[in-house]
Amino acid sequence: MTTTERWHATACILCENNCGLLVRLDGRRFEKIRGDKDHPASAGYTCNKALRLDHYQNGGTRLTSPLRREPDGTYTEIDWDTAISEIAAGLSAVRDAHGGDKIFYYGGGGQGNHLGGAYSGALRRALGSRYRSTALAQEKTGEGWVDAHLTGGHTTGDFEHAEVSVFLGKNPWQSHGVARARTVLQQIAKDPARTMIVLDPVRTETAEMADIHLPVRPGTDAWCLAAMLAVLVRDDLLDHGFLAEHTTDAAPVLDALRAVDIDAYAEVCGVPVDLVRAAAHRIGTAGSVATYEDLGVQQSPNSTLVSYLNKLLWLLTGNFAKRGAMHPHSWLVPLAGYDREIKRTPVTGAPILGGMVPCNSIAEEILTDHPDRFRAMIIESSNPAHSLADSAAFRAALDALDLVVVIDIAFTETARRADYVLPAASQFEKWEATFFTLEFPHNTFHLRAPLLDPLPGTLPEPEIYARLLRELGVVSRRRLALLSAAARLGRRAYLGAFAALMAIDKKTFGLAPYLLYETLGPTLPDGARSAAVLWALTQRVAKLHPAAMRRAGHRNADALFDAILAGRSGVTFTVDDYADAWDYVPHPGKRIPLAIPELLAALRDLGGAPVAHTSDEFPFVLSAGERRAFTANTIFRDDSWRRRDPQGALRVNPDDAAGLGLSSGDRARVTTARGSALTTVEVTDRMQRGHVSLPNGFGLDLPGGRTGVALNELTDLTLRDSIAGTPWHKHVPARLEPAPDQGVTPCP
Repeated sequence: MTTTERWHATACILCENNCGLLVRLDGRRFEKIRGDKDHPASAGYTCNKALRLDHYQNGGTRLTSPLRREPDGTYTEIDWDTAISEIAAGLSAVRDAHGGDKIFYYGGGGQGNHLGGAYSGALRRALGSRYRSTALAQEKTGEGWVDAHLTGGHTTGDFEHAEVSVFLGKNPWQSHGVARARTVLQQIAKDPARTMIVLDPVRTETAEMADIHLPVRPGTDAWCLAAMLAVLVRDDLLDHGFLAEHTTDAAPVLDALRAVDIDAYAEVCGVPVDLVRAAAHRIGTAGSVATYEDLGVQQSPNSTLVSYLNKLLWLLTGNFAKRGAMHPHSWLVPLAGYDREIKRTPVTGAPILGGMVPCNSIAEEILTDHPDRFRAMIIESSNPAHSLADSAAFRAALDALDLVVVIDIAFTETARRADYVLPAASQFEKWEATFFTLEFPHNTFHLRAPLLDPLPGTLPEPEIYARLLRELGVVSRRRLALLSAAARLGRRAYLGAFAALMAIDKKTFGLAPYLLYETLGPTLPDGARSAAVLWALTQRVAKLHPAAMRRAGHRNADALFDAILAGRSGVTFTVDDYADAWDYVPHPGKRIPLAIPELLAALRDLGGAPVAHTSDEFPFVLSAGERRAFTANTIFRDDSWRRRDPQGALRVNPDDAAGLGLSSGDRARVTTARGSALTTVEVTDRMQRGHVSLPNGFGLDLPGGRTGVALNELTDLTLRDSIAGTPWHKHVPARLEPAPDQGVTPCP
């Protein structure tokens, strides 16, 4: 085999960009990794974190057998048949005794493994499970609800061409999110005709590159944005033609913004008013503007209001459906629902946005004697006992359930509280994909072929769900046999048989992923059985976006499906023009309704809203989860990949450090209302006075012990957005003091 033939196409699994990679193998190890120039979106770009993915594949301790927890708390290895039989019986017992809606589902894949989540829906529907959540409910549901009201769906920025790029609580130099992030940022910074504006309390790497950095006081983003919008209105920097032709209900929005006291709001957020005005004028006079909001504002106070104000920045200035601006886009399948209606959870009445229960509410829904409390959980490819606010409360909730089933590759903090743990194949040992199809005008999808055989004893998630559904006997063998026979005759015959079955029995529609896996799946090449669900999704694309699909070179759904199966480096599945963005707006007349009553009320109340959430007892604001050069998702259950900051230091402003007698390298104790931990200190003027930060990705309970701070031993589930219920991970009141003993290790 030549060197060229030894490189295998795949993709990164660490952020939503999922950049294309080439991997050269040495046995089961990733000997070398580089960017894939043939990938239609990333075109060879990658970051330092992707180059260390061998630490995911081979760095941690893997599970290789199903585990059952015994009455004494120990775990016993059992065979797959026993595990499937007992779990199916346990889930059936909960359903029969309390109702299937008492079975709660959490997960659906991390940043890179979404195919399992596609098949989980069939199991949930078979059981009657109604409630679910994912990591998206920690950050994106408020923004999604705003999108549903405004443009009808997710929007993405054309930063490649934007004259002005605005980043709110976002440091793409480290967290990426923008395609080819560092290349694009450097291009913006070097071009005198373009401007970068960053709204962030921290002087991040991106803020250092910016033309305008708005260093807001932590948690005051809404005041800063409201002041900027008020400047746009007062100084008449609006696109009146766009507002008249393409929007409705602008008047109450403009009235609310005229009432904003610009000088007072600038004082609240700590940004000089002249700088606020300069940023607003640059946005209001630009030929194109694109914005990106992320966790820095989405996990802070007033996050849903901030999302609304962010989108008003580009809507009031007409930066939609044109080069360099903001655009909706096609989906292979949406990651969440984009509904204006707010549903409620059965016990606490917490808001359900995008079909997801707020993560901060899950424990409260369980730790009660309410008859409608959740009784069981299925947790897939997620570690909520480590990642959700107030880990102690979530552990108690898991212990209170009748049944907990965890599907994962490792014995995670969550798995340690489960009744059954099922070992999954890694993301590079199976056919896998992500549904982060977030691009415009060219949108891409990448089905990743396995690089390795599954580790013995492990199974891909689609097969795990299929075995559970077989055990439950939810579909007759006769129906499966009929669909299998049709599949052998070809896809045209299969489509007819499948449509006929759906027409005869609409209840089987929810089981479609399972039916596809069992019948179409075995006919797919190279063992790509898990890709069967994509056939249905390509039918969806052909129905919703036929012209865009054909412009991408696919004459029909089957041609697109074949291209996906064969395209080892991914495929472009839709191609739009900028004007096509209006086709994605679902409102009457394609006009965007600007007024959202709940958020206009919040805007009007902002003048009297609390600005600070600290106290004499907890005078600091802790940002729990900063992205740094050597932090990543906790699917890296191996600390050896970090070349810098191996302990995950607490970043502290020099004046605060001096007042506490701390220097870089010292140990300090950080305490919140929920917990306390010891950490190493890094003194840096990147931080404002009164603001400290800890990085994400640390505090895992690994065989060698815990390194760094487990952030959610410190966070508080009661601190959440009033509309979306999203957590304040980036705004936790805290106390900081020198450690009495510099030799003490981080506390659990």
